[in-house]
Amino acid sequence: MRHARRLGRQRARVLADRPHRLRSARSGARRQLCSAGRARRVRSAARGSRSPAGVRRRQGECRERPAQRDDPHLRRGLRRQPERGVPHPRLEGSRCVDHRRRREAHPHAQSVRGLTGPHVIPTITVDIGTTGVKLACFDAAGAVVSSTTVPTPTRRDAWGEIYDLDALDAAITAFVSDLDVRNEVRRIAITGTGESGGLVRGDLTLASPMILWHDHRGEALLATLTDADRERLYAITGLPANPNYGLSKVAWALQHAGPDDRDAQWLNVAEYLAATWTGRRWAEYSLASRTMALDLERGTWSDEACALLDVPTSAFPALRPAADGVAVSARTSRRWGLHRETRVHVAGHDHMVGGVGADLHRGELLNSTGTTEGLLFLRDAPRLDARAASTKIANGISCDGSSFTLFASIPTGGSAFGTLHRLLGWDAADLSSRIGHLYERYIAGRVDLDAAPVVLPYFRGSPPPAKDASARGVIAGVGDATTADDLIVGCFLGMVRQFADVLGLFDEPVDRVKVIGPAARNPLWLQLKADLLGVPLTVARFPQVVSRGAQAIASHLPGDWAAADTYEVDVDATRHARLQEWLAADAIRWGAMKEIGA
Repeated sequence: MRHARRLGRQRARVLADRPHRLRSARSGARRQLCSAGRARRVRSAARGSRSPAGVRRRQGECRERPAQRDDPHLRRGLRRQPERGVPHPRLEGSRCVDHRRRREAHPHAQSVRGLTGPHVIPTITVDIGTTGVKLACFDAAGAVVSSTTVPTPTRRDAWGEIYDLDALDAAITAFVSDLDVRNEVRRIAITGTGESGGLVRGDLTLASPMILWHDHRGEALLATLTDADRERLYAITGLPANPNYGLSKVAWALQHAGPDDRDAQWLNVAEYLAATWTGRRWAEYSLASRTMALDLERGTWSDEACALLDVPTSAFPALRPAADGVAVSARTSRRWGLHRETRVHVAGHDHMVGGVGADLHRGELLNSTGTTEGLLFLRDAPRLDARAASTKIANGISCDGSSFTLFASIPTGGSAFGTLHRLLGWDAADLSSRIGHLYERYIAGRVDLDAAPVVLPYFRGSPPPAKDASARGVIAGVGDATTADDLIVGCFLGMVRQFADVLGLFDEPVDRVKVIGPAARNPLWLQLKADLLGVPLTVARFPQVVSRGAQAIASHLPGDWAAADTYEVDVDATRHARLQEWLAADAIRWGAMKEIGA
């Protein structure tokens, strides 16, 4: 906890060190209020803890001295706060929790403008997802200058699935080379899936393949752990012992490394790209918290956790906050035509960066949709108890370091659309049209829930608490009168039922669900989710919330949810009651289907 708060304090200091950039009194005051409240909370909670500089010195890199209370620039900024009407951190409460007032400050009329704030920095963003790589360029107003999505380039080796790094580099190079404004860019911000990576030597050549997050080549090494080992791993790292996470992949890679690979270190794929563009290796905290090797409360690599799989902590690089960028190398500058002052940021784990883009607050749930479906909460402290361990939900550190996170991933998210496409033999346009038609029937009360088959959507494995990649889906209740429409409705009913099951593992109150990703284009899925949960949704039409969150991190700014062009999905009380009856009537069959799917 102390470490996450130290990172939050560093971010507040960075913002306080830029008083001359607050050109807009209205937007500047709003953002300084949030950072000031956060600074107050961090100072009161972290007395006696080491400074971020101490963490950096221990890691052997990043020796720059952070701003201190006696820093003349910081003192000048604090003196000037009353002149701007910006609250002093000692006079305000924490983190602007008045949600009504915050919504009034972000009217929907401003939703298409992009980020607002004193100093938005032109940024190229790279978001490496499971099936697609989103590339975008944002200008100084936070507006998209150019964007594209390319299929994530992968191939198979003898053990599983790995990245085709040459193809990935070619796709990024082609995008940057086509940017007319690339010389105006001053930041590159990279996000990626949290568990992918490979061993990288000091000269930045690969000592292992760059392994995808869902590859389980290290699974056999985890089989040697005792129950006590697994409990201890969760208590240290906040993660259940699972081959998705990096530690077992590192152990596998070290077993296959050669004698010349002693200096090789594990880098996430986002960190690897950053290393090739800067010449320096480092790890970012939110991604590090997905390796199963980080002591979550201390914020350092854990000797004890790593020793369980015979991995030395020297196999992991120095840690650097997402807000700390590194200048591009001269070679990268020449190759891409970038200004030499351009800095590269590893913005962090894609779902957590999405939380920044959505300006996520405590009491709110981020529902991040893509190939998979993520559920993310912010917390003041991790949950490392036996109850949390039994649920297999994952703890982590937020990208700005001000919070801990609770996260769960549902393997089947937007990929269900592809599953239906293949099962029904329809093209994407026909399926989308049919979903829209079924939505209209549903809100008109003309969908018979009892006619839909019960679908357990384990199409790509099961979510927590089973968390079994080999689990498969089950469909029950198909009769000779079952139609394609019934199957579609049943599929999305199963997905929202599965979502509700996973949400129940968190024991967290939910005031609002913020939805980002392709689910915004599926009204049936969204309305079923709101009605079944009994909680309203706020949905982003803007498709690049993660990328805009990456720009915000690189610009040292909070996210702006209003800029995501949001709309509301409200709960209908009658439909909610009907869905609760449907859940209760099929509860026994649903439980039995989970046993079959496993």
